[in-house]
Amino acid sequence: MSIKSVVQGEYSVSSLVEDQLTTVLGSCIAACIYDVKAEIGGMNHFLLPGGNGDSASNVKYGAFLMELLVNELLKAGASKKTMKARLYGGGKMNAALGDVGARNIAFAREYLGNESIPLEFEDVGGTLARRITMLPTIGKVDVRLIQSEAETVTEEITSHRKSPSEVMFF
Repeated sequence: MSIKSVVQGEYSVSSLVEDQLTTVLGSCIAACIYDVKAEIGGMNHFLLPGGNGDSASNVKYGAFLMELLVNELLKAGASKKTMKARLYGGGKMNAALGDVGARNIAFAREYLGNESIPLEFEDVGGTLARRITMLPTIGKVDVRLIQSEAETVTEEITSHRKSPSEVMFF
């Protein structure tokens, strides 16, 4: 089994059954987009909705990372007709700051609508961080709410390969 951490400003795509994509989110958004028919999926992790035109800093923006993720999925054999999406994150992590999480959520929903990619599920908003783990070939995502900063540091994802007769709950 291979676990790939997708950090802020990154995306990853896989068609390998043994791969898992994982990230930790606060106000950031992770879009998990997959095509079950093509058995491929991917995840991105963005900090802010739009870019400022500076190509060197575009990697933290949803406008850039959503395009990269969708284009990489298409290059790998996915079809927009059979893609589905799941959104995670967008929390309001600090009451004293503006609600960037809400802006990220609105952007991601709008982007998917404009691209005609159905939003199948979302776990967004709130005030807690999330650790998510995606099985990209089938689009299943496990969500763990993180109650405190200490859990972010100490929580580890433990997994093992299930035999065909075992049931995997996500």
